[in-house]
Amino acid sequence: MTVGRPTSDPAPTLLYFVTVSWFFRSHFLGRALAARRAGWRVAVMTRCDPGDAERLAALGLDVVPLPISRSGLHPLREATTLARVIGAYRRLQPDLVHHVAMKPIVYGTIAARLTRVPAIVNAPVGLGFVFTSGSARARTLRPLLSTALRALLDPPAARVVLENADDARALVAAGWARAEHVRVVRGAGVDLARFTPTATATAGPPRIVLPARMLRDKGVGEFVAAARALLSEGVVAEFLLAGDTDPDNPSAIPEARLRAWSERPGVRWLGHVDDMPALLARCSIVCLPSYREGLPKALIEAAACGLPIVTTDVPGCRDVVRDGFDGLLVPPRDAGALARALRCLLEDPELRTEMGRTARARAVAEFGSERIEAETLAIYREITDAHGFAERGR
Repeated sequence: MTVGRPTSDPAPTLLYFVTVSWFFRSHFLGRALAARRAGWRVAVMTRCDPGDAERLAALGLDVVPLPISRSGLHPLREATTLARVIGAYRRLQPDLVHHVAMKPIVYGTIAARLTRVPAIVNAPVGLGFVFTSGSARARTLRPLLSTALRALLDPPAARVVLENADDARALVAAGWARAEHVRVVRGAGVDLARFTPTATATAGPPRIVLPARMLRDKGVGEFVAAARALLSEGVVAEFLLAGDTDPDNPSAIPEARLRAWSERPGVRWLGHVDDMPALLARCSIVCLPSYREGLPKALIEAAACGLPIVTTDVPGCRDVVRDGFDGLLVPPRDAGALARALRCLLEDPELRTEMGRTARARAVAEFGSERIEAETLAIYREITDAHGFAERGR
């Protein structure tokens, strides 16, 4: 079932294929609406959270609900999903498809080639669990996914969009994409009017927040360990975990563990937070000790709010933070180094203020939503101008 406008609309059709609607809303809705303003008919195929299909349709988007598992590998179920994707592409006949993350790239590119979609944008976003985890499951899946990406990531008439230069170089070096087809768009962008510095002083001890899904590869465990070490040394601060659980992700931290951490003083799990600007206004430092990222939206939101950042010296994170200027970089998986960096900022309010001011200036210059939307639309124009819509022979 498609929710939205009639398919007789004469405008060229852009289809986003994203596994879950919350990620589309968070990272791609602004670009979808910008494309619609530019004259595209925009559709999104995704697994919809309750109410999302209606909310997206109300914004003028066509919605194709798709029951898809982000991490499932059951052969019959996955074959059924692929068949549904192919059927949807045949019905919609999109002129351009934008696939986001690994499973949409693999299934969507197969469907696009079978149904002669003339133009494809594949966006791995970050390299994800399979390429960051050391688990047995990740090690098993890595060669299979590598083979699939080598065959499908960069077909003819495609562009491959990465969020940081490290990932772009890695994909070219691995032979998964041609350098002339790779483009870098740095993250999802941030609403600079909504995320803005506040002069409101907050009472009580300084607060350090980790805003992310509660996953092991976000460095949540290291953050808690660093917090416990600092609290045991007499540091007065409050450490917040702001983010939902993600049961679909193999790296998810069980809710029971998160609640157990919260039962001890000093560390508090807030769960999902609707009003992030309000939370950031009450915090002194943002921390994301991730193992690898595309380009984390949480960090550009923190920078836009004029907050200093402590994060890891890994692809994606180091694209937002310049060590010693707008924050501090530490090695990944190193709770001791993380604790030392947090202590440095906790003990120096003037340094926090200066770094926060620098972070805001960089967010304004480099990470605003309008810039990201314009760069994305430029890629759409580039690929459609180069290959045109006549290739389908409609």
